[in-house]
Amino acid sequence: MSEELIGMVLADADERMDEAVTSAKREFSTVRTGRASSALVERIQVEAYGVKMTMRELVTFSIPEASQLILTPHDPANTAAIERAIQQSQLGLSPSNDGRIIRLSFPPLTHERRRELAKLVRSMAEDSRHRVRGLRRQSRKDLDEIEKDGGVSADAIARACDRLDDITRDHEKLIDDALASKEEELLEV
Repeated sequence: MSEELIGMVLADADERMDEAVTSAKREFSTVRTGRASSALVERIQVEAYGVKMTMRELVTFSIPEASQLILTPHDPANTAAIERAIQQSQLGLSPSNDGRIIRLSFPPLTHERRRELAKLVRSMAEDSRHRVRGLRRQSRKDLDEIEKDGGVSADAIARACDRLDDITRDHEKLIDDALASKEEELLEV
């Protein structure tokens, strides 16, 4: 029975750490790289039909070239609201609107701005690693509780803690790999 609890604690930790890694990658995708990406704007809130909706719900995205993103509203009546939301988002993008579509041009980033963005991404990665370590701490407490309740040998708990450490290292490595990829993308000229 307690062996099953150990397995459940480790499976739960693995699943929650996977979510932390996915969240980190999603955060990285919101950092502008000089290339057009719908990830930068798809979660912007737009006031449409009297309610707040995400950009993803209101438009279709296309990328005709590396530095341009085209947003085609499903309902042309929302074009002005979409444009206003982009301007208020503080992304530093100036939308141009022809009544049916909205064009976003991504100017090339300066070397200094690329370094600032790389620092920001490193900070995001560190926050994600802290999240993973916090999940590890919580799982360690759960394992300690199982040991206190009895029925499980100290060796089984030690093996579970070693496995938990391996899971933690694996997830930290995934975050570091995503960070390295994003930094390379940012610093590429």
